[in-house]
Amino acid sequence: MTLAESKTILYPVNMIYFRPKTARNIRKYLKKHKNLLFAWVGLILLIIMALNYHIPLKTGSKEVKSSITPNIKAPVTVLSTQPSPTLEPTPTKAELYPSQILDLTNWKITLPIGSDKNPLEIRQPQLSTYKIDPWFVPASDGGVRFRAAVNGVTTSGSNYPRSELREMTQGGSSNASWSSTKGTHIMFLDQAITAVPKIKKDVVAGQIHDQNNDVIVVRLDYPNLIVKVGDKNVATLDSHYSLGKRFTVKLEVSGGQTKIYYNGSTNPSYTLNRKYSNAYFKAGVYTQSNCQTEKNASLCNSDNFGEVVIYKLATSHQ
Repeated sequence: MTLAESKTILYPVNMIYFRPKTARNIRKYLKKHKNLLFAWVGLILLIIMALNYHIPLKTGSKEVKSSITPNIKAPVTVLSTQPSPTLEPTPTKAELYPSQILDLTNWKITLPIGSDKNPLEIRQPQLSTYKIDPWFVPASDGGVRFRAAVNGVTTSGSNYPRSELREMTQGGSSNASWSSTKGTHIMFLDQAITAVPKIKKDVVAGQIHDQNNDVIVVRLDYPNLIVKVGDKNVATLDSHYSLGKRFTVKLEVSGGQTKIYYNGSTNPSYTLNRKYSNAYFKAGVYTQSNCQTEKNASLCNSDNFGEVVIYKLATSHQ
């Protein structure tokens, strides 16, 4: 027997270890028990495959995935190339119309632009979707800005420009016209005067008008915020008004009396005893200066203006 033949070789057969003495005996044994050996080999292969499916092999610190993978389709997420539906964007202040901030159903506006003594006038229904920068636009702080420059176009009955609302009725189709002796008529304003002309620093921020002239006005003769009747200062609301300071006024008319309430006071700051008819409210800015009163050609431009921001405007008639 050679050295190779003398080496001990063990084979598992029916859980008994066999020690062949010759190569010929080994061949006879393999031939006789080949089916059993094939079963063992198949079992070993199945174990290896099972381990490859479920247990990753590790080499050092790196994980190595088996090259044998099961024929199982994993769920696939498909990314759409179509744009996702979006909600309607909320309009910014710059995209809003003044009528979306203030109820302008029963108003029209006169603007400081147009032809000489024939300023542009916007009525309903056009007013509901109208704005014009910089004269009549939503303000950055949530109100509506009214601006009238000293070189602006004026009406035939005035020498001063305005960006001012005039009260109407029937959805803006007819001029409002009421009497101080019949019913109760109220206008409430929450507002701020934000600019005055350079030389003649006067603006009207709210008024009652009749068929001929203004009846009573809320006016800033800077820095005095006053109530004025005709040419007379009849009440001072704030003797040190600072531009941009927000305030409220309520004009209430009934029984031949016109009362002015300031900043929520329950006592009127002034009461006018006068009977008048064909009356209506006005709100916005009525700049009390022009190129002549500014007395300087360099100040006769659109950068020299009066300006009012209105945050709330409400009227009632009973």
